Amino acid sequence: MAVTDPIADALTIIRNASFAKKDVAELRNSKIVEEILKIFKKENFIANYKLIKDTKQGLLRVYFKYDKDGTPAIMGIKRISKPGLRVYKQSDELPKVYGGLGVAVISTSKGLMTDAAARDSKMGGEIICYAW
Repeated sequence: MAVTDPIADALTIIRNASFAKKDVAELRNSKIVEEILKIFKKENFIANYKLIKDTKQGLLRVYFKYDKDGTPAIMGIKRISKPGLRVYKQSDELPKVYGGLGVAVISTSKGLMTDAAARDSKMGGEIICYAW
C-alpha cells in the first residue's frame, strides 16, 4: 500500500507507542524521518534510534525514554504542515511551542532544525511538526 505522508505515519507510530509505554517502535526509513529522530534525540524526547538494514528501504528502531514513574518524555506530537496544506513561516513568525517547553521542527534551506536554532540563524521555513 502506498504511503502518502510518511512523516505523519512515523509521528503517529511514535505517539501511539509512547502512550502505550512501549520500549521500542519500528518506522520505515526515510531521510527526513531520520533527521526528525536526530532532533528528538538531541532534545531528549527519545533515548536513541538506530537504522536496521533490510532488503528494501530499511527500518528505524526508536527507543523511548520514560521518567521514574513511567511518564513518557514525549507528551504529544502534532503534524503541522501536511501534503494538502503546507505551512511556511518567516524567522520572526516562528512559533514557540508551549512557551518554549516544546519544540517545533522546521525545514529550512540548511536542513531540519528546531525553532530556536532557526530563530538564532534568522531562517524561516516549513513547520513540520510540534513536540512537547
